[in-house]
Amino acid sequence: MERLVANGRFLLVAADVALDKAMSAMIDRSSDRGAAAMDISTISATVTGLYRYPLKGFSPQPLTDVTLAADRCFPGDRLFAIENGPSGFDETAPAHQPKTRYLMLARNGILARFQSRYDDVRQVLSLRAPDGRHVEADLASADGRAVIEAFLTSTLGAEARGNLRLLSSPGYHFMDSTKGFVSLINAASLREIERIAGQTVDPLRFRANIYVDGLKPWQEFDLVDCRLRIGEAELVGIKRTDRCAATQVNPLSGERDVDMLRLLEQHFAHHDCGIYLRVTRSGRLAAGDRLTMITREGGDAPA
Repeated sequence: MERLVANGRFLLVAADVALDKAMSAMIDRSSDRGAAAMDISTISATVTGLYRYPLKGFSPQPLTDVTLAADRCFPGDRLFAIENGPSGFDETAPAHQPKTRYLMLARNGILARFQSRYDDVRQVLSLRAPDGRHVEADLASADGRAVIEAFLTSTLGAEARGNLRLLSSPGYHFMDSTKGFVSLINAASLREIERIAGQTVDPLRFRANIYVDGLKPWQEFDLVDCRLRIGEAELVGIKRTDRCAATQVNPLSGERDVDMLRLLEQHFAHHDCGIYLRVTRSGRLAAGDRLTMITREGGDAPA
């Protein structure tokens, strides 16, 4: 059997009747997601959580509300990254780099066991290592950045490929995707993953900005190419979020306790969970706000 991959869907080419049956079984599993879709004009959900990740790969900061700006990333998200070996990143002319050049959860599971917090006003980053050691430093100063770099270099040991370097550039966000403006997760899809996995799956494993509940499983995929209103802000769904090995890592223990990519492929015929959004109209949103559909891109508003 030859398997071709196109647009995140698996196309199966069968050579005989037995392979035709295998293809049918796969299609049946894929159709389960399609069956969850409904008329997009009735879509409505509630924001259950807001999170940002100021230091790429490290712990989240929960928020009660946030003000989104048009065509900008989620405020305060992935502002800093830790270079792990020469990355080629130029802080005076920032450009997207592969995440493998930074400390990242997919490779460095121990990062999940660090507690981090960033104070925007004071520009102070606090880090607590798994062994309890703690550091706090002003990232606006070269000395403060050096303190963070030395702390992580000594703490991570062999996981550090030489001296680590804290990177940032005004207005730049270290996103995995070049179009990763704002990320959204559907709680119903996570419950479906939990059902298949037979265990609790912490939503923070997926490291999204906005968590919503009230949709059907995988219905977030129907929001791609749709204009949405969340609180005062308006956004458009731009793409499904293709997941990586970071989702294997338990966000509390740092253990790799779920083979998420295999689970998604075997049971849902894709590697996706959640979507990316682009902000089209600035505005405030908060936990408890409603997500509603405005229109489909290129189409009419719902009746």
